[in-house]
Amino acid sequence: MAILISSTSLLALLVLLLSSRFHWFSIFFFKPLNSIVEISNVVGKLFCFVGIQALPYVRSIGESWPMTKERSYFEAVALKEHGRLCPEHVPEVYHFDRNMSLIGMRYLEPPHITLRKGLIAGIEYPLLAEHMSEYMAKTLFFTSLIYRSTAEHKRAVAEFCGNVELCRLTEKVVFSDPYKISEYNRWTSPYLDHEAEAVREDNILKLEVAELKSKFCERAQALLHGDLHTSSIMVTRDSTQVIDTEFAFYGPMGYDTGAFIGNLILAFFAQNGHARQGNDKKIYKEWILKTIEDTWNLFHQKFVALWNEHKDGPGEAYLPAIYNNPQLQKLIQEKYMKELFHDTLGYGAAKMIRRIVGVAHVEDFESIREAIIRADCERRALQLAKTLLKKRREFQSIGDVISAITHVQS
Repeated sequence: MAILISSTSLLALLVLLLSSRFHWFSIFFFKPLNSIVEISNVVGKLFCFVGIQALPYVRSIGESWPMTKERSYFEAVALKEHGRLCPEHVPEVYHFDRNMSLIGMRYLEPPHITLRKGLIAGIEYPLLAEHMSEYMAKTLFFTSLIYRSTAEHKRAVAEFCGNVELCRLTEKVVFSDPYKISEYNRWTSPYLDHEAEAVREDNILKLEVAELKSKFCERAQALLHGDLHTSSIMVTRDSTQVIDTEFAFYGPMGYDTGAFIGNLILAFFAQNGHARQGNDKKIYKEWILKTIEDTWNLFHQKFVALWNEHKDGPGEAYLPAIYNNPQLQKLIQEKYMKELFHDTLGYGAAKMIRRIVGVAHVEDFESIREAIIRADCERRALQLAKTLLKKRREFQSIGDVISAITHVQS
């Protein structure tokens, strides 16, 4: 729904927007759906914002799985904080009404589409790795103890502890359900019946995912987006905007970096299912692989650069009085980034597995019409995910990961 407001009504409408009285939204939000309001200003341009109201249930399941609408509060707070830290890649929040679970934020005008749809369509985004590495480096570094004092960090962690219901949902669908019989699990049956059973019977896989779940629940490393897949990113060739932070919480950094890279890997393995005569997707798959490699390398570079820039700042994880020489500083950074890299692979793999044999699959695969072709794409992705999860500490560089992907694809 789009409503055009005359310029004479602009001032009154903005007063309503910026106040806590959102009664006028009852006209537009009689159903819990997203709407767009376009307001003409005095110079004839459009001031646009989108209103987002939380559903009282899990969207992908339906009303049989209720969900608190309070999650919209954490979405709004996280959008504001991430927007403050990286305004180039997070749309501005204009207003939040907690009583109505309603966020008013910048409207991302066409030709913005979700990155997932762009990847399915075979569109190259030359700035994607640059933009996403910037977003992840800034949001993760500046909300961590490397930059913050322990007092500031604990206050922020305490606030986001309230988003427990969304964290519990993640624990269930990512770290639990795929590894047991669950009414919500599904896969491309009968072609992947054996693979789904193999996941449920793989003891080593279960040991490794238990370790990742424990760290997910216990390690408040930074303020995460919490669901950084390719449908949470709106793109054009020149713009990258991160949205949908309702799963935000303080957790292990690798969960965000892994979610993004894991979803790019899923997109890679889905390409064979979208190949057509005269377009075997070979060139596009090479672009995806380069984007994966560039994303990690740029993220690593930018994160360490921020660390070096602020090494004498307020952060209390590594006090300058203790870590007071370049050699020790380098050793600390290398150890930290190595663990973050392995976390990235583990969490990325867990996210991939849940999208193949768990609940809430991805359009990359679901849009492949022929089930046998879809299953072949998913089988290869699942094979790679299991390797990454179980052997993540054996990978020394993102180049090793790219080699593993191409080996499985061949």
